[in-house]
Amino acid sequence: MAARASWKGHLKVGDLACAVGLYTAISSSDRVSFNIINRRTGHRVERRFVDSDTGKLVERDDQVKGYQMENGDYIVIEGEEIAEIVAESDKVLNVKAFIAYDDIDKLYLDRPYYLAPVDEHDEEALSLMVRGMRDGKVAALAEAVLFRRNRALLIRPHDSHIIATMLNFDYEVRSADTVFKDIPDIKFDKEMLELAGHIIETKRGSFDPSAYEDRYEAALVELVRAKIEGRAPPKKKPAPENKVVDLMEALRQSAKMSGKAKKAPAKKKAPARSDSQRTKAG
Repeated sequence: MAARASWKGHLKVGDLACAVGLYTAISSSDRVSFNIINRRTGHRVERRFVDSDTGKLVERDDQVKGYQMENGDYIVIEGEEIAEIVAESDKVLNVKAFIAYDDIDKLYLDRPYYLAPVDEHDEEALSLMVRGMRDGKVAALAEAVLFRRNRALLIRPHDSHIIATMLNFDYEVRSADTVFKDIPDIKFDKEMLELAGHIIETKRGSFDPSAYEDRYEAALVELVRAKIEGRAPPKKKPAPENKVVDLMEALRQSAKMSGKAKKAPAKKKAPARSDSQRTKAG
């Protein structure tokens, strides 16, 4: 089934433009999902809003947004008032500047989308833009009204695709100073540094997303499957007991384990589950 675009418009650089679509690059639709049901009847439960004081049901027409002030009172914000301040979308992804990709702090990267031409005759213009970015080793900073709000996006070539990543605003990114202090410059003796270096070297590798399993999701799938088949749900394995040791001893033990892990034969990968093996709880 062909993917549906979350947004369609035009990517524009000066007088050069081409029709493009944004397609979500991440999805949670394959996760196990649950509904809330009545334990007694097995029927699905409906969510309704009630007045916090009277406990009476509030009908949809009487539900309105409110902003709480410091004194605890609320000011009412009508839907029409919000609609008046929402920016009108001109369906244009307007490139403002080209920057080195490393100039963007990764904390500002939010949600990624695939950017693709809408029609075949737009492929040439988009390919030209991408070729220029590859040759210049730059990414494009663009602005657009997406999903009723103005957004900033970082557009960059990625392998044979184009990624448009929505960016967080400056006020959304918290300063690290509010969480912790700088890592202190502590002096370590030679043996500790050599042990730490040895551990890092024996665990050196590369990032392979397929090697990391969502163990919680896998456990949910197995739990649902066991319930459907009338089997006893799997039991969680007890967590290993952690012994308190000093830093030097921990480094020595970790170095020993790292050496053994490097010499051990690689395990074969378990076959991937097919779609027919997936279980959904709906």
